[in-house]
Amino acid sequence: MPKLTTPSYRLLAAFRYEMRKFLAFSEQAARDAGIEPQQHQLLLALRGLPEGVLPTIGAVAERLCVQHHTAVASVDKLEARALLTRQRALGDRRQVLLRLTPEGNALLERLSTLHRNQLSNVGPAMVAALQSLIGKGEAKRVTVRASRPGLAKQKKAAKKRPARSPRLGS
Repeated sequence: MPKLTTPSYRLLAAFRYEMRKFLAFSEQAARDAGIEPQQHQLLLALRGLPEGVLPTIGAVAERLCVQHHTAVASVDKLEARALLTRQRALGDRRQVLLRLTPEGNALLERLSTLHRNQLSNVGPAMVAALQSLIGKGEAKRVTVRASRPGLAKQKKAAKKRPARSPRLGS
């Protein structure tokens, strides 16, 4: 790895600046919609869970890189606002699954549309900053892979109990 130089620091700073501008936009958009940025992130994480990952507090906590109890506090607030619900799984009543309500889906759709529009405006500057930082040749080869947090843990747990449907109970 080459030694960091003043231009290297400038490239890192430029990329960080572009990311921070987008994050500042995102935080303000959430507040303008009446929720906290972390609550918006939780709604998005829940709606965007990779295929095969059950919508549990643990899965959402992992996607947000927060402790379980922190996710619980956000879920409590969102549930109080009727933006999501908790329901027991049919096959394993100990397991609690999360589901967006129609109101939660509508709010998330409005925020996601705003974010997508903002990214169409600032995305090119973010990509240019990243390409400058890592080198244009490398940037073309970067692919985004959906991680599947908790999937190995879920598969291991599934081997210990009979197969069940992930359908929600009432």
